[in-house]
Amino acid sequence: MKKLVSALFASVALLFGVAFADGHGDMPHTVVEIAVENDGFATLVAAVTEAELVDVLSGEGPFTVFAPTDDAFAAALEALGITAEELLASEDLAGILTYHVVPGKLMAADVLAAVEAGYGTATVETVNGATIEVTVEDGMVMLNGAATVAVTDLEADNGVVHVIDAVILPPSE
Repeated sequence: MKKLVSALFASVALLFGVAFADGHGDMPHTVVEIAVENDGFATLVAAVTEAELVDVLSGEGPFTVFAPTDDAFAAALEALGITAEELLASEDLAGILTYHVVPGKLMAADVLAAVEAGYGTATVETVNGATIEVTVEDGMVMLNGAATVAVTDLEADNGVVHVIDAVILPPSE
């Protein structure tokens, strides 16, 4: 199962021509730089900047970031009935973003091992204190049954980024 999921992630990256390096073949220095230096994360970068999380996520870490694409944000904004400007002005913005960050560096193999050890489910605690449920469904790694991990293991000096296809929202209090 682990080999199937790894092969699937590699195929998705190749199919979409994903190039997640800084253009010089070097690993980006921070998880923030991965988002800044690659197309498809403009909304995430704007949100991280607005929430004043750039310095934190550029820090020592390590961090595991589940990074929603611009398409994921567009779908979330439509579903929530709000604009990007309303999201950026939201009091909940930092909480939503920190729900996509896990302390420590969890590579895809680590996540898969945790899911296998948990009999198909693993729970990870996020920086905002709430947990995310990780499962494997039809060979795809899912977060809270709502977001699919599309690209894995984009390494930086202070952690790793996994690209996801949906914005996940922390549980309401």
